[in-house]
Amino acid sequence: MKNTALSNKHISLGAKMVHFAGFSMPVSYAGLNEEHLTVRNGVGVFDVSHMGEFMLKGENALDLLQRVTSNDVSKLTDGKIQYSCLPNDKGGIVDDLLVYRYTQNEYYLVVNAGNIDKDWNWIMQHNTYGVEMTNMSDQMSLLAVQGPKAIATLQKLTDVNFSSLEYYSYIVGTLAGIDNVIISNTGYTGSGGFELYVTNNDAEKLWDAVFEAGAEFGIKPIGLGARDTLRLEMGFCLYGNDIDDTTSPIEAGLGWITKFTKDFVNSKALLEQKEKGVSQKLVGFEMIERGIPRHDYEIIDTSGNIIGKVTSGTQSPSLQKAIGLGYVSIAFSKPDTEIFIKIRDKAIKAKVCKIPFLKKS
Repeated sequence: MKNTALSNKHISLGAKMVHFAGFSMPVSYAGLNEEHLTVRNGVGVFDVSHMGEFMLKGENALDLLQRVTSNDVSKLTDGKIQYSCLPNDKGGIVDDLLVYRYTQNEYYLVVNAGNIDKDWNWIMQHNTYGVEMTNMSDQMSLLAVQGPKAIATLQKLTDVNFSSLEYYSYIVGTLAGIDNVIISNTGYTGSGGFELYVTNNDAEKLWDAVFEAGAEFGIKPIGLGARDTLRLEMGFCLYGNDIDDTTSPIEAGLGWITKFTKDFVNSKALLEQKEKGVSQKLVGFEMIERGIPRHDYEIIDTSGNIIGKVTSGTQSPSLQKAIGLGYVSIAFSKPDTEIFIKIRDKAIKAKVCKIPFLKKS
């Protein structure tokens, strides 16, 4: 079981630690609802140092990324970021990831913690291009400072103009006296904020500086429990729940990151899916009757026929109602379609709805 550079900090703050993707991680501190609403209304800090980071360098780095990712990396310019996925050769997804462009020949990939080795091996397997690959995962720490007060907090620590850093852009700058901090604006909460990448040696210094700067705004540490409820309110996919090796990006509603203007792994089969249609689709739903949907619960129709399964579900702290994501047969995928979630052998009424569940103000 691995620790992040901040594990002792979490323990000293009274965090409830759990095993997650091979790491000991904080799942909660003060409680999920309180932490969730802190991010929605103020500012909170996540330690997500368990994520993986790869550096790809070389004159053929773009060619390799065009081959292994679904999105069109050629559209990136320096300082921009792209959400993408690594399709496998069987119609599923190896992982979803972020691609940062440093230069035309240099890219930084951020992958999911549980998939670091799998992703590395998959990309390496396709690296017939002579691209230099470096796995930086064990050397890097990552803080996600999220919420409407994130700019006011972080602006105290740097000359970098956070207000001008566009969504899915990044800059490398000095923050809290630490040089070469990667400061990005991608977010996984829907409440705004920034990601800060530093070496492990600087993680505690950065953590302390951020909390000192955010004290007047009621800044709090936030665990992975609230991270999950925050992303679910926005309808963001979580690898291992909503997407995996068996689900295609077309089924998962990720056609927007699947560009058929280039040839990539399994692109012909995925194009055929797009053109002919799929038999199931990932949808959002909200509970009409009382009950909380959970991962792998069956979704059924009025006659009790199984039409799909829940991939993610929770009681939404912001909306005060139960919501979820799940795959359903295409005939049941339209908004306002009545479905039922099987909870403890009872059919609990729900309806399909558009995502995000929580509309940005």
